[in-house]
Amino acid sequence: MTVDTTDFAGKRRRPLYRDLSLQILAAMALGVWVGYMWPDSADALRPLGDLFVKLVRMLVGPIIFCTVVHGIASVREARRVGRVAIKALVYFEIVTSLALVIALVLVNLWQPGAGMHVDPATLADKSVASVEASAKTVGFGEFLLDIVPSSAVGAFVDGEVLQVLFFSILFAFALSAIGAKAKPVVDGIGVAAQILFKMIGYVMYVAPIGAFGAIAFTVGKFGPSTLISLGKLIAEFYVCCALFVALVLWPVAYLAGVNLIRLIRYIGAEILIVLGTSSGETVFPRLNAKLRALGCDESVVALVLPTGYAFNHDGTCLYFATVSVFLAQAVGIDLTLWQQLGLLVIMLITSKGGAGVAGSAIVMLASTLAATGTIPVAAVGLVLGVHRLLSSAFVAVNVLGNALATIVIARWEKALDTATLDLELRRDPAA
Repeated sequence: MTVDTTDFAGKRRRPLYRDLSLQILAAMALGVWVGYMWPDSADALRPLGDLFVKLVRMLVGPIIFCTVVHGIASVREARRVGRVAIKALVYFEIVTSLALVIALVLVNLWQPGAGMHVDPATLADKSVASVEASAKTVGFGEFLLDIVPSSAVGAFVDGEVLQVLFFSILFAFALSAIGAKAKPVVDGIGVAAQILFKMIGYVMYVAPIGAFGAIAFTVGKFGPSTLISLGKLIAEFYVCCALFVALVLWPVAYLAGVNLIRLIRYIGAEILIVLGTSSGETVFPRLNAKLRALGCDESVVALVLPTGYAFNHDGTCLYFATVSVFLAQAVGIDLTLWQQLGLLVIMLITSKGGAGVAGSAIVMLASTLAATGTIPVAAVGLVLGVHRLLSSAFVAVNVLGNALATIVIARWEKALDTATLDLELRRDPAA
């Protein structure tokens, strides 16, 4: 299947005002100003951001299905698919474990919640009650059950990335088993994928408007006072994300022969979109196409990227570990080393539940706290005001981590055109 990537790596120079990264950056700056000057407009502007997220989420499920099915069915080698999947899962677990360790070490050294002496009973309100009610049961059995959708249609309706991925892989193997008779179906799915990517291209025209609405809502709704009161947590978490990129992702990229700075520049528009919308799903289609444009084999991208969205939540793990210990510090609970290690194990499971959905991390955080029984779930109310700011950072880390993971696995499988990779990463983003 060929995907039109001229929008991502065009050969002729475009005017700066047509560069999507600059458009989104300008829209976000305008959103900050509008939210600060007219905070009463926050609720009125929120639908702009929500509408953009819904437009993309409408297409994510079908795109995952088409790309996974076409990628796997085109390989016609089940052993290679299994090999790629195993390598990806091992890589994901190692990297997410490192994320948890870095976050736990930094939050214990920084102690952003120390001295707050907050009574959790004073935090009980409708928002906290809603989060508590949405908290899921945490356990390996529940995790396995969540992989399989109740119905094939239900997986697409609910937008569950992991369930869509499971159904798509099963469908792809069945299609491969039929043999040559299935070729028209495989070709038809490839054409459908191209149509969906073209639709995403249309949706991206409104990405700056969505980023503007989302940022204006965040600033107007919560205001600068919230940032000041929880500034220590925000600063610590952003430093934590930067350290993870520097201490984990940069060495991985170096060993894989990838210039991480150039990769960040290459997917700069996608990173800005998730900073504005706090949803990784909003950039899945463009990330999919850009990774192919970088020379990654179609079958590897089709399998590794959606699997990464379900399993490789580097930034989310940073968030879970940081905020959990912060809440314990804020309410005066001294967690022992063993309690924190137990928390780490539970978070390795709960981090698989977010799957790129905007706002889901706060629910999974509540699930983690409920599972441990050590930190009151009501303490989540402390971070509700700044969750959007924190999620913007960790979703961006998730996106960068998944892009790098796909390139690493492709290189590991000798399914990466390194000449194309170097050429595209060196290309002027305004070209």
